[in-house]
Amino acid sequence: MFDGSVETFEMIKRPGTIQIVPTIGDKILLSQEEQPTKPRSFTFLGGRQEEGEDALTGAKRELKEEAGLESQDWELIKTYNPETKIDWPIFLFVARNCIKVAEPNLDSGERIEVKEFDFADFINLASSEGFFGGHISDDLFRIKHDPKKLAEFKSLLFK
Repeated sequence: MFDGSVETFEMIKRPGTIQIVPTIGDKILLSQEEQPTKPRSFTFLGGRQEEGEDALTGAKRELKEEAGLESQDWELIKTYNPETKIDWPIFLFVARNCIKVAEPNLDSGERIEVKEFDFADFINLASSEGFFGGHISDDLFRIKHDPKKLAEFKSLLFK
Protein backbone atom coordinates (compact mmCIF):
# COMPACT_ATOMS: atom_id res chain seq x y z
CA MET A 1 0.00 0.00 0.00
CA PHE A 2 1.07 3.63 -0.27
CA ASP A 3 1.76 3.75 3.47
CA GLY A 4 3.93 0.60 3.43
CA SER A 5 1.27 -1.77 4.79
CA VAL A 6 0.29 -4.95 2.92
CA GLU A 7 -3.21 -5.90 1.72
CA THR A 8 -4.53 -8.77 -0.38
CA PHE A 9 -6.71 -7.94 -3.38
CA GLU A 10 -8.68 -10.78 -4.94
CA MET A 11 -9.36 -11.14 -8.65
CA ILE A 12 -10.94 -13.65 -10.97
CA LYS A 13 -8.87 -14.95 -13.87
CA ARG A 14 -10.52 -16.19 -17.03
CA PRO A 15 -9.18 -17.18 -20.45
CA GLY A 16 -8.64 -14.42 -22.96
CA THR A 17 -11.21 -13.64 -25.62
CA ILE A 18 -10.29 -13.35 -29.28
CA GLN A 19 -12.24 -10.98 -31.56
CA ILE A 20 -11.48 -10.79 -35.28
CA VAL A 21 -12.35 -8.30 -38.02
CA PRO A 22 -11.79 -10.34 -41.20
CA THR A 23 -11.73 -8.63 -44.59
CA ILE A 24 -12.18 -9.93 -48.12
CA GLY A 25 -11.55 -7.26 -50.72
CA ASP A 26 -13.42 -4.15 -49.54
CA LYS A 27 -15.84 -6.14 -47.35
CA ILE A 28 -15.80 -6.86 -43.62
CA LEU A 29 -17.20 -10.10 -42.26
CA LEU A 30 -19.28 -10.37 -39.11
CA SER A 31 -20.91 -13.30 -37.39
CA GLN A 32 -24.66 -13.49 -36.94
CA GLU A 33 -24.56 -15.90 -34.05
CA GLU A 34 -26.80 -17.74 -31.65
CA GLN A 35 -25.73 -19.69 -28.57
CA PRO A 36 -27.81 -21.44 -25.90
CA THR A 37 -27.08 -18.67 -23.35
CA LYS A 38 -27.53 -15.63 -25.58
CA PRO A 39 -30.00 -14.51 -28.25
CA ARG A 40 -29.19 -14.28 -31.95
CA SER A 41 -27.07 -11.18 -32.54
CA PHE A 42 -24.31 -9.80 -34.70
CA THR A 43 -20.81 -10.00 -33.27
CA PHE A 44 -17.18 -10.43 -34.29
CA LEU A 45 -15.85 -13.82 -35.25
CA GLY A 46 -13.76 -15.28 -32.46
CA GLY A 47 -13.99 -16.98 -29.13
CA ARG A 48 -12.10 -18.18 -26.09
CA GLN A 49 -8.32 -18.47 -26.06
CA GLU A 50 -7.30 -22.03 -25.17
CA GLU A 51 -4.87 -22.82 -22.35
CA GLY A 52 -1.25 -22.41 -23.47
CA GLU A 53 -2.29 -20.76 -26.74
CA ASP A 54 -0.98 -17.32 -27.70
CA ALA A 55 -3.56 -14.80 -28.92
CA LEU A 56 -2.60 -14.90 -32.61
CA THR A 57 -2.67 -18.71 -32.75
CA GLY A 58 -6.10 -18.61 -31.09
CA ALA A 59 -7.33 -16.02 -33.60
CA LYS A 60 -6.20 -18.13 -36.55
CA ARG A 61 -7.86 -21.22 -35.07
CA GLU A 62 -11.14 -19.40 -34.35
CA LEU A 63 -11.33 -17.85 -37.83
CA LYS A 64 -10.85 -21.23 -39.49
CA GLU A 65 -13.30 -23.01 -37.15
CA GLU A 66 -16.07 -20.42 -37.39
CA ALA A 67 -15.76 -19.31 -41.02
CA GLY A 68 -13.38 -21.72 -42.78
CA LEU A 69 -11.09 -18.76 -43.53
CA GLU A 70 -7.35 -18.12 -43.36
CA SER A 71 -5.27 -14.99 -43.77
CA GLN A 72 -1.58 -14.27 -44.25
CA ASP A 73 -1.99 -10.67 -43.07
CA TRP A 74 -2.81 -10.35 -39.35
CA GLU A 75 -2.46 -7.39 -37.03
CA LEU A 76 -3.37 -6.93 -33.39
CA ILE A 77 -5.44 -3.73 -33.28
CA LYS A 78 -5.93 -3.44 -29.54
CA THR A 79 -6.00 -5.39 -26.29
CA TYR A 80 -8.81 -4.56 -23.90
CA ASN A 81 -8.79 -5.27 -20.17
CA PRO A 82 -12.37 -4.27 -19.41
CA GLU A 83 -12.74 -5.18 -15.74
CA THR A 84 -10.57 -4.19 -12.79
CA LYS A 85 -11.46 -7.26 -10.71
CA ILE A 86 -11.19 -9.76 -13.59
CA ASP A 87 -7.94 -10.67 -15.32
CA TRP A 88 -9.53 -11.01 -18.76
CA PRO A 89 -7.74 -9.77 -21.87
CA ILE A 90 -9.81 -9.25 -25.02
CA PHE A 91 -7.67 -9.25 -28.17
CA LEU A 92 -8.99 -7.48 -31.28
CA PHE A 93 -7.30 -8.54 -34.52
CA VAL A 94 -7.75 -7.65 -38.16
CA ALA A 95 -7.27 -10.50 -40.64
CA ARG A 96 -6.87 -8.94 -44.09
CA ASN A 97 -7.51 -10.55 -47.48
CA CYS A 98 -9.01 -13.75 -46.11
CA ILE A 99 -9.49 -16.79 -48.31
CA LYS A 100 -11.90 -19.70 -47.90
CA VAL A 101 -9.96 -22.93 -47.21
CA ALA A 102 -12.55 -25.16 -45.51
CA GLU A 103 -16.09 -25.43 -44.31
CA PRO A 104 -16.73 -24.10 -40.79
CA ASN A 105 -16.32 -26.57 -37.93
CA LEU A 106 -18.68 -25.17 -35.28
CA ASP A 107 -19.01 -26.19 -31.65
CA SER A 108 -22.29 -27.93 -30.78
CA GLY A 109 -23.48 -24.76 -28.99
CA GLU A 110 -22.93 -22.42 -31.94
CA ARG A 111 -25.08 -21.37 -34.86
CA ILE A 112 -23.12 -18.95 -37.01
CA GLU A 113 -23.85 -17.28 -40.32
CA VAL A 114 -21.05 -15.12 -41.73
CA LYS A 115 -22.30 -11.92 -43.38
CA GLU A 116 -20.42 -9.37 -45.50
CA PHE A 117 -20.65 -5.61 -44.93
CA ASP A 118 -19.17 -2.55 -46.53
CA PHE A 119 -17.22 -0.29 -44.16
CA ALA A 120 -20.03 2.21 -43.45
CA ASP A 121 -22.57 -0.53 -42.69
CA PHE A 122 -20.00 -2.35 -40.53
CA ILE A 123 -19.34 0.79 -38.45
CA ASN A 124 -23.06 1.47 -38.02
CA LEU A 125 -23.87 -2.10 -37.00
CA ALA A 126 -20.80 -2.72 -34.80
CA SER A 127 -21.35 0.55 -32.93
CA SER A 128 -25.05 -0.05 -32.34
CA GLU A 129 -26.68 -0.98 -29.05
CA GLY A 130 -27.71 -4.47 -30.18
CA PHE A 131 -24.22 -5.51 -31.32
CA PHE A 132 -22.56 -8.05 -29.04
CA GLY A 133 -19.08 -6.55 -28.67
CA GLY A 134 -18.99 -4.41 -25.53
CA HIS A 135 -15.97 -2.16 -25.24
CA ILE A 136 -15.07 -2.54 -28.89
CA SER A 137 -18.53 -1.24 -29.85
CA ASP A 138 -17.99 1.72 -27.53
CA ASP A 139 -14.70 2.54 -29.29
CA LEU A 140 -16.32 2.26 -32.71
CA PHE A 141 -19.16 4.53 -31.63
CA ARG A 142 -16.62 7.22 -30.69
CA ILE A 143 -14.57 6.68 -33.87
CA LYS A 144 -17.72 6.94 -35.99
CA HIS A 145 -18.17 10.57 -34.94
CA ASP A 146 -14.60 11.66 -35.67
CA PRO A 147 -13.91 11.75 -39.45
CA LYS A 148 -10.13 11.67 -38.99
CA LYS A 149 -10.19 8.63 -36.65
CA LEU A 150 -12.76 6.92 -38.88
CA ALA A 151 -10.47 7.30 -41.91
CA GLU A 152 -7.48 6.03 -39.88
CA PHE A 153 -9.43 2.98 -38.73
CA LYS A 154 -10.57 2.21 -42.29
CA SER A 155 -6.99 2.42 -43.56
CA LEU A 156 -5.90 0.05 -40.77
CA LEU A 157 -8.44 -2.55 -41.90
CA PHE A 158 -7.68 -2.27 -45.62
CA LYS A 159 -3.88 -1.77 -45.83
